[in-house]
Amino acid sequence: MQTEHDTISLGEFEFECGESIPELVVAYETYGEFTGDNAVLVCHALTGSAHVAGPDRGGDTAGQARAWWDDIVGSGKAIDTTEYYVVCANVPSSCYGTTGPASTNPETGEPYGTDFPAVTVTDWTECQRRLLDQLGVPHLHAVTGGSVGGMNVLEWAKRHPDHVEKIIPIAAAARLDPQCLALDAIAQRAITTDPDWQDGDYYDDAHPTDGLGLARQIGHVMYLSKASMKQKFGRRSAGRDAARSFPTDPAAHFFPYREVESYLDYQAEKFATRFDANSYLYLTRAMDDYDLSQGFESDADALAAFDGEALVMSFTADWHFTTAQAEALAESMHTADVEVAHHVVESDHGHDAFLVEPENVGPPLSDFLADGVAGSSVTDTDDGFEGDRSEFAPVHNSLFSD
Repeated sequence: MQTEHDTISLGEFEFECGESIPELVVAYETYGEFTGDNAVLVCHALTGSAHVAGPDRGGDTAGQARAWWDDIVGSGKAIDTTEYYVVCANVPSSCYGTTGPASTNPETGEPYGTDFPAVTVTDWTECQRRLLDQLGVPHLHAVTGGSVGGMNVLEWAKRHPDHVEKIIPIAAAARLDPQCLALDAIAQRAITTDPDWQDGDYYDDAHPTDGLGLARQIGHVMYLSKASMKQKFGRRSAGRDAARSFPTDPAAHFFPYREVESYLDYQAEKFATRFDANSYLYLTRAMDDYDLSQGFESDADALAAFDGEALVMSFTADWHFTTAQAEALAESMHTADVEVAHHVVESDHGHDAFLVEPENVGPPLSDFLADGVAGSSVTDTDDGFEGDRSEFAPVHNSLFSD
């Protein structure tokens, strides 16, 4: 697999909020060879990086050493890099190589901090379009991504409908529901009320690791399902050798320190050492703000100019972006005369299923890239659907799994 990982300057960049920075540097990776019509853009999720596939890179990705979708992208895999030219770019406001709050402001010589402009999913999309222009890629065979990366996919169909043939939003929706907005607000306040946050100007001092850790714990609970948490942790004690990471009251020592608490504390500590708190604020607010219908009368109107094909993929135990939300998204595409299939995966994993179940995600993704909604793993079903399945196809993975 021919791979390139690098950074590139896009020069001055004006954000949707109207503010500009003198230089936007983008970290990106490419896999395979470009033949003119085989480019696939992969959009990472909230705290992901450009390192979507391949061997561990250590410090090269500013902390995320392991490729986050290596089971899906690569030679002979669902997104086959011997056939497709794959591009993944770290989005603006992240801290994995692309300019964000932790980057140095050339006008002051200090980190931007909260002086960095507000960033939206639209800005991510425009950054990717400009990166592709510099890479000599005018048109995309497909755009795919999970979670907020799926929102990024939708924005491509909305803003650049003539530049992409196929879209695959996975575990995503047209907008967040109020429950997720509320949980994100609590996570953001966990950061901004940490005394070490210092209004975002903490880079020369102790970082707000407690606040960022709590925010990440809230996120992890959102990504898991009741069934997966019961199976993985139950109500079991973490054991007498497990040490509590967060301060607690004296009476708490009478009660068990449970495995689920220990897991969340471990994830919080690990995440707080590799991610930037301000970036977490910026990224979650970009996700919170996203609304596919913004500027249009409806989601269908927003997608009316897209004349390609779409595969919407959702997971039954995902309460972050539900199958009902995915169904509504697919219905909007159908209303907009987009050829669409909605592929529902029966899964207990919750929102993280798109990352940890390659055996369920890979086949329909691969078939759709090759054959569109006519792909066998996308539409092969006997669920009693009547009508033209090439137009709209609610499909349950359990009907054709091995």
